[in-house]
Amino acid sequence: MDQKLYVFDTTLRDGEQVPGCQLNTIEKIELARQLEAMKVDIIECGFPVSSPGDFKSVVEISKIVTESVICALTRAVEKDIDAAADALHFARRKRIHTGIGTSDYHIRYKFNSDREEILRRGVAAVKYARRFVDDVEFYAEDAGRTENEYLARVVEAVINAGATVVNIPDTTGYCLPEEYGAKIKYLFDHVPNIDKAIISTHCHNDLGMATANTLSGVLNGARQVEVTVNGVGERAGNTAMEEVVMAIKCRKDIPVHTDIVTRHFNKISHSVSTLMRMPVQPNKAIVGRNAFAHSSGIHQDGVLKNRESYEIIDPADVGVNDSTIELTARSGRAALNHHLQRLGIHMNKEELDSAYDKFLKLADCKKEINDSDLYMIAGVTQDKLKQRLHVKYLQVVCGKNAIPMATVKLVIDGEECVATSSGNGPVDAAFKAVKSLVHRKINLEEYLVQAITRGTDDVGKVHIQIENKGNIYYGFSANTDIVTASVEAYVNAISKII
Repeated sequence: MDQKLYVFDTTLRDGEQVPGCQLNTIEKIELARQLEAMKVDIIECGFPVSSPGDFKSVVEISKIVTESVICALTRAVEKDIDAAADALHFARRKRIHTGIGTSDYHIRYKFNSDREEILRRGVAAVKYARRFVDDVEFYAEDAGRTENEYLARVVEAVINAGATVVNIPDTTGYCLPEEYGAKIKYLFDHVPNIDKAIISTHCHNDLGMATANTLSGVLNGARQVEVTVNGVGERAGNTAMEEVVMAIKCRKDIPVHTDIVTRHFNKISHSVSTLMRMPVQPNKAIVGRNAFAHSSGIHQDGVLKNRESYEIIDPADVGVNDSTIELTARSGRAALNHHLQRLGIHMNKEELDSAYDKFLKLADCKKEINDSDLYMIAGVTQDKLKQRLHVKYLQVVCGKNAIPMATVKLVIDGEECVATSSGNGPVDAAFKAVKSLVHRKINLEEYLVQAITRGTDDVGKVHIQIENKGNIYYGFSANTDIVTASVEAYVNAISKII
């Protein structure tokens, strides 16, 4: 029977240690609620002694989260542990995470100490933390570069001192997967009391191997993984939760399971990206915009016939409604026909062949083909298309000490409608005006702006993703006026609903 793998999320602590990505208490509470709903086992939500803000966050999250274990980080310092214990006062299930650097780099240069003194300090910290909580995790910082024999001594000693979990961090992302897995195996082979604690991974992505190292650790006996949503974290980031969890779910030969509700991945990924102001790269595994997008004609044909031809994960398993068939110069007839039928346009073979020739000529000139292009290729006149929904007029007022206002005139099924709204910026004001006219419950999921050219006359391309009744719709536009491009892209997405 598969063993339980505990998921320890440190998005709110280690993941937040990125310049410009600091979260306030309200934002941390929001993410903590989502993590608990996903059934994350342990939430590390701060380093209480580091700042009043971190202390407050741990206190407030402790009051709200009842199912997940709430964890607070400390150094091997009594005042740190005191602060963590105070911050965890209200937590229903609590853990103190204490530790010290064990590599010679840390011992010699960071602490100006020796191995025996570091061992003594680590043991003392665990014993002191056990005065306050029954669940104490010890981290051997920079374990990835710690000599295995000494690391085994440390692990044995802290378990004897009362550590319930021992964390083996590859703090600098130095290890190769085989090396990190061998280190975990060495501990299981040479630490006599290792069965009295859970061994945890904590890997960084400096060489792009955080996920591989984490899985190697699991395959060699680790039963807790320390991860972050989207792989956020210092430098190149931490191990991405979604990658590890879905690898385990997808690969049935990995002898562990998690309790994570994976369909929440897409939602929490967007939340973390928005709150931390860290866009997710489009080709990011599992949660990237292109993770389930197909542009090659061969791939598209295979997916349309049988999804599993090119997808090892069902998009629905991670909260994505469906695969995306992108229309590019590399797309085939099957993809073109798929999108034409989506728009209610049905063609016989000869008509499709003719349309495909037109499509290829246009696709060679444009990077992406939108619905307007498809109507044109199919011979649907622009007048007919515009009857659905388009922007006729847009005016915005904004500036320093001015309240941003936007007036939008839309043509909806041939009728002109006007609305004016305020917002926290010109784009926000314009979007609110549009929403007031279309009378749809629309959630903005993604808003991306990309420069196409250079200079003050730069053309900006806007990509919009919206949600309506559980379905995702995309909109695109480009203009030298970025507000105009934004509104047109927004309306382009909405037109696919109406």
